[in-house]
Amino acid sequence: LLPSLPTLTVLVPLLSLAGLFYSASVDETFPQGCTSANSMCFYSLLLPVTIPVYVFFHLWTWMGIKLFRHN
Repeated sequence: LLPSLPTLTVLVPLLSLAGLFYSASVDETFPQGCTSANSMCFYSLLLPVTIPVYVFFHLWTWMGIKLFRHN
């Protein structure tokens, strides 16, 4: 069974963020030079987290507009 769209819009950003925090804190192979915003490694980690978060807030705004218009 495929979860509903509201469930996915909440779960995908949370799982992405949890995965990044897990990798940064537990994984020994996590690159240590990724903390500086000047390094390319920082942006290669930021981009996969940014996309689901952008989708989440885009859908959140769209749902808010729909609810505002229908009430």
